Amino acid sequence: MIDLARPQEVLPGLSLFSARTPTLPPATHTNSYALGTRELVLIEPATPYEDEQREWILWAKNLASNGRSIVAIVPTHHHPDHVGGIDVLSKELGVPIWAHEETESRIRVPVSRRLNDGEEIVLDGPEAQRWRVLLTPGHAPGHLCFHEESKKALVVGDMVASIGTILVAKGEGHMATYLAQLGRLASLNAAVGLPAHGGPIKTPTTLFERYIAHRLLREEKVHRALKAFGESGTTIEELVKTAYDDTPKEIWPIAEMSLGAHLEKLVEDGRVNEKDGRFSVVVG
Repeated sequence: MIDLARPQEVLPGLSLFSARTPTLPPATHTNSYALGTRELVLIEPATPYEDEQREWILWAKNLASNGRSIVAIVPTHHHPDHVGGIDVLSKELGVPIWAHEETESRIRVPVSRRLNDGEEIVLDGPEAQRWRVLLTPGHAPGHLCFHEESKKALVVGDMVASIGTILVAKGEGHMATYLAQLGRLASLNAAVGLPAHGGPIKTPTTLFERYIAHRLLREEKVHRALKAFGESGTTIEELVKTAYDDTPKEIWPIAEMSLGAHLEKLVEDGRVNEKDGRFSVVVG
């Protein structure tokens, strides 16, 4: 099933198209967004599936009519459910790709403009738009969000979702950075959040704060669960059984990735020791 009616206009000069992608359940689709009233930027060339690509291209070509033009395609980050159609869609539409350099190094397709934190994407039109680029790593290196202050609109990619949750996995993810960037997004007081998965978020600041609170509660549960193992400590594989005993066993493999990120933060904070793959609580 399609998560959202497609296409749909979220705000004047801001439309959404939801396409099927190989994303993590319960999500099944990734949202693409068209920003602008005459000059257009398309966010998230997501779908790798040919049937969905055909529909996506029809949507884009319909947008690029009546004097409008697409100036670029932009992924928020490099994960497969966000860039699965980037080569096909950019070639079919004949438009360049813009991305952060961390994303560029991972998608291995030509990028014509590297986007950096704080710069603006200015889109001309009957109602001009100025989208500020925000570098928001933590979920993925090079993850970008986009803020249009006059509209109080915020494209959030995979920082939060209105369906399911967001995986922060040790390695390319970093929990402390992720939490800091959620705080940064909350400070913007946006009126609408535009996630990659699920419908538009009417109170994004509340959701950012809820995500922070949830992660910190989980961190404390991890710490308490680890304390029960005593000085000898335990492994991630054993710890997940108690630290995530409130989640179904079938998602424990994914929970282990998130647990690794929580433990990394606890080690960085000086609350947990790690040695030879075993973790224990710092005493004293």
